[in-house]
Amino acid sequence: MKVDGKHFRSIWLCPDGWSVAAIDQRRLPHEFAIARLTTCEEAAEAISSMLVRGAPLIGATAAFGMALTMRDDRSDQAIARGYQMLLATRPTAINLKWALDTMAAMLRRLPPSERSDAAYARAVDIASEDVTINQAIAGHGLGVIEAIAATKTPGERVNVLTHCNAGWLATVDWGTATAPIYLAHDRGIPIHVWVDETRPRNQGAALTAWELGHHGVAHTVIPDNTGGHLMQHGMVDLVIVGTDRVAANGDVCNKIGTYLKALAAHDNGVPFYVALPSPTIDFTVADGREIPIEERSGREVTDMTGCTHDGRIETVRIVPVGSPVANYAFDVTPSRLVTGLITERGVIEANGAALAAAFPERAKRTNY
Repeated sequence: MKVDGKHFRSIWLCPDGWSVAAIDQRRLPHEFAIARLTTCEEAAEAISSMLVRGAPLIGATAAFGMALTMRDDRSDQAIARGYQMLLATRPTAINLKWALDTMAAMLRRLPPSERSDAAYARAVDIASEDVTINQAIAGHGLGVIEAIAATKTPGERVNVLTHCNAGWLATVDWGTATAPIYLAHDRGIPIHVWVDETRPRNQGAALTAWELGHHGVAHTVIPDNTGGHLMQHGMVDLVIVGTDRVAANGDVCNKIGTYLKALAAHDNGVPFYVALPSPTIDFTVADGREIPIEERSGREVTDMTGCTHDGRIETVRIVPVGSPVANYAFDVTPSRLVTGLITERGVIEANGAALAAAFPERAKRTNY
């Protein structure tokens, strides 16, 4: 996607051929900055600190982290050490484990002398594959938007509600939930996005709004609790969200608050779609109850960072000192509330049979 007219991916190999560049999402929307990662430790810190975030991008970053590991130490011990360090960064997004298992299995088959070059080549491939997958998601999701647009009067916009950031910043490019939105916009379909702010980290307000604005897509930022009201008044045509893990039965784990949007959509007859690349499917967990839910620092709830009117970046506390805080980062939306899963192989039903039929090569595996 473009930033001020220049194309960017969210992560890429630097011109030196070994270090890795990534957009520092912690500093958006107030400052556009690029971080340089030079070690596996820095890649792990980038994931855990949310310099990079979003399940597909976490996977790509982990792959590059393994490549950085192999640059200095190509031993079996280094593979295991890098794997464990990166795996410990975020427990919920399954793309992380998928990428690490893919990299580790490939590297262990090779002699140490070939491991560094192969690791970099495979990491670049994983990043490029994500872009290709998301472009396919865009095409399949476009059909959903076109069908709704066909019911409108000429010039009347399609209103989409999304939650958190499942845009190109959460992937290597295009995004998942936003991919059909960008394609519809580029095709001239009038489209407008209701952007949930997504407390406590405000990924919607800070990231989704920022990238939609740079792409020229009409959007409005709303408090998280506004979606139900909009649906009751016919102001939402469909909901599209991303996901960090989909269980074998079609249950969807995504940013906290997604479940409430699904309930509101179901109550008001609004279609609720989830856009995902196949590495986000975890056939090793039967249903959403088995997915580990990450609990993050309470400071994400008690503190807020923003830009003052005179241009200073400040962090302030909004919760009384001494008040306990809970910060569950994800929730699970039962498959019965999901209208369809938008994947690179089409829009499918959210159930085990449909998932296994669409991705039989993954369903047969019990371990990545």
